[in-house]
Amino acid sequence: MAAYVILIREKLRDGEAMARYGKAAADARGDHQITPLAFYGKHEVTEGADADGVVILSFPTMAEAKAWYESPAYTQARGHRYQAADYRVIFVEGV
Repeated sequence: MAAYVILIREKLRDGEAMARYGKAAADARGDHQITPLAFYGKHEVTEGADADGVVILSFPTMAEAKAWYESPAYTQARGHRYQAADYRVIFVEGV
């Protein structure tokens, strides 16, 4: 069953750290089967707090989504993200 990772950027604090995160996250893709469905495109919040940016990634399974997220390469990339911005990250299984 497909799974999705939703990354919601709430506040950007450091543009240089964000650029480092972007490169490291792209490099962390490796052999993981990731399909980007949305990538910081125009969005509209109709309920709740606004978002600075939204990314939605599709994976074949929840296990594969978690394997990417917990991989050494993405773990290293997350360090840059933690410096760069405040995010919410949500894993959701498809139907």
